[in-house]
Amino acid sequence: MNNITIIGIGLIGSSLARAIRHNYSKVLINFIDVSEDNLKKSKSLSLADSYNTKINSDVEKSEFIFICTPISAYKSIFDDLSKLNLDQTIITDVGSSKVEVIKLANEFLKNKVFVPGHPIAGTEKSGPENGFKDLFKNKWFISNTCELCDETHIKKVNDIWKNLGSKIETMNSKDHDSIMAITSHIPHLIAYNIVGTASELEDDIKSEVIKFSASGFRDFTRIASSDPTMWRDIMLSNKTEIISLLEKFNSDLSKILDAIKSNDGKFLFEKFKKTKEIREKIIEAGLDKN
Repeated sequence: MNNITIIGIGLIGSSLARAIRHNYSKVLINFIDVSEDNLKKSKSLSLADSYNTKINSDVEKSEFIFICTPISAYKSIFDDLSKLNLDQTIITDVGSSKVEVIKLANEFLKNKVFVPGHPIAGTEKSGPENGFKDLFKNKWFISNTCELCDETHIKKVNDIWKNLGSKIETMNSKDHDSIMAITSHIPHLIAYNIVGTASELEDDIKSEVIKFSASGFRDFTRIASSDPTMWRDIMLSNKTEIISLLEKFNSDLSKILDAIKSNDGKFLFEKFKKTKEIREKIIEAGLDKN
């Protein structure tokens, strides 16, 4: 790998640049970001070899183009890329939802190669100054099958992420979005809502909530401090799966509310026991080292 372009230089894009530079020392890295501030910060950190605010014909020299922007920017990016000669280039992305992204790609990237991808990694921080090269180490990278790529293209993208230390899985976009909705998207939505509810309490109670917040609430505040643009786009781009699961969640929550109102301790005990068993299985599977 000799030449790549990264579009979008936030936490993920800058971490990707650091990781690739560490593992492919001779690669030429091109940054594209509409934010002059992001480019200025990136340049001060020497994260890339070229810095631009717009997609131009220089991108045609890249073997890989990594799209690391909020999903709402994809349409414009795909449109710009569609006008270039990218016969020798694989376009890939890091977005957290896939069905809608692939629909857009099919519309704009005809006769181009596009491998949908999603590294399951991140922090609540944003911006190029907060990236780090080990962000993807021992984290899952999910690639998705689609009409714009074949197994050879997927393998090439997977191999890069494997070299960055990621664990690799390939699945279809529908399964990906369903899994992400329940494991990531809805938990973030709940965190935003709980912190929002706390912020609407009366001032004297609110100050005590902050003072006595236990680790559970602090975890919610950490999650809720994630990039709002990114999460707005995720919610809207994966709304079919999120709406379906939210309706089920609301139904389950209503049952818990009814049990509390009616002092149904047996129902509550069985519910909590069942979820405790699920947590123990997660630990046994080695998915949580804490």
